[in-house]
Amino acid sequence: MSDDIVGSIRKGLLVFLGISRADTAADADRLLEKLLTLRIFPDDAGKMNRNVAESGGALLIVSQFTLYGDCRKGRRPSFDQAAPPEQAQALYQYFVEAARRGPVPVETGVFQAMMQVHLINSGPVTILIDSDDLKK
Repeated sequence: MSDDIVGSIRKGLLVFLGISRADTAADADRLLEKLLTLRIFPDDAGKMNRNVAESGGALLIVSQFTLYGDCRKGRRPSFDQAAPPEQAQALYQYFVEAARRGPVPVETGVFQAMMQVHLINSGPVTILIDSDDLKK
C-alpha cells in the first residue's frame, strides 16, 4: 500500500459519493448544486451561514460505493443498489468534471482503490444528501 497523497484539501467538504444503479447525470447536477449552496460554514458571528465558496473552502470527492450497503437482512451488507463499476465510474467522472467547472478547487481520491482517508471534522458536522430526496 502506497503512502502517496492523491487528493488533499485544508478547508471545505469531504464528499463521499455513492452512486446507485438509478442515478443519472441530472441527479449529479442537482447534488452538486445543493453541495455548493449549502450554508453550513460559520459566518463572523459563528452561525452556519456561508457556503463552501464563501468560506474559502474546496471539495475532496471520494467514490464510496459502500454507502449503498443494505444491512437490513443477515450479517453481510448487500450492495445490490450500488451502480456497477463502469456506470459508477462514468457518473463519478461526470460529477468531478462538473464540480471542477464550479467556484471552488476540487481534489479527488482514486476510483475503486483502497485508500486511507484522513478527516479532521470541525463541529462535528456530517450531512447525508440523497439524490432521491432532491428530485422535483
